[in-house]
Amino acid sequence: DLSSYDGLTGLANRRHFHQRLADEWRRAMRRAEPFGLVMIDIDHFKRFNDTYGHAMGDECLKAVACALAATLQRPCEFVARYGGEEFMAVLPDTPHPGLLLMAERMRAAVEDLAIPHATSPTAGQVTVSLGAASLAEVNRASSLTALCQVADQALYAAKAAGRNRVAGAVMDPDASPGPGSCTCG
Repeated sequence: DLSSYDGLTGLANRRHFHQRLADEWRRAMRRAEPFGLVMIDIDHFKRFNDTYGHAMGDECLKAVACALAATLQRPCEFVARYGGEEFMAVLPDTPHPGLLLMAERMRAAVEDLAIPHATSPTAGQVTVSLGAASLAEVNRASSLTALCQVADQALYAAKAAGRNRVAGAVMDPDASPGPGSCTCG
């Protein structure tokens, strides 16, 4: 178990994320179900660490992880720590409107923590930006890598639109991963 979870946040680590993601993807493919993926990034986290120190940064990461995990409603859903201040949420069998609703709940849950962030140009507290990508039906032609790329692009759109928001996109079922795409699967 220790090798599957992030020691700081208690969430699935990147390695475990990849394993569970592949399992949920295969399950969705067998059932021809919708699939949702959310990329989450703490806004201006470097500034937070620079202002409050790394110990407070660790406490912030723990609180954000807990808030994100608390929004989940079904056993198949999970959140993982993907990188420093980056998280990924997997929401199998979730059509796009539900995915956007869940992503907004995650955003609001972090905002409701009201963790002060005096040097954030976005808000006076810690916030997150989220990129939500969905696929209406997973089938053999579907690409998990392409879905990951769509989520990444949506995250950048949320940041470009001012941060502390959700941006969503529905993946074209015929999309294939482009050069430089992220490799979730």
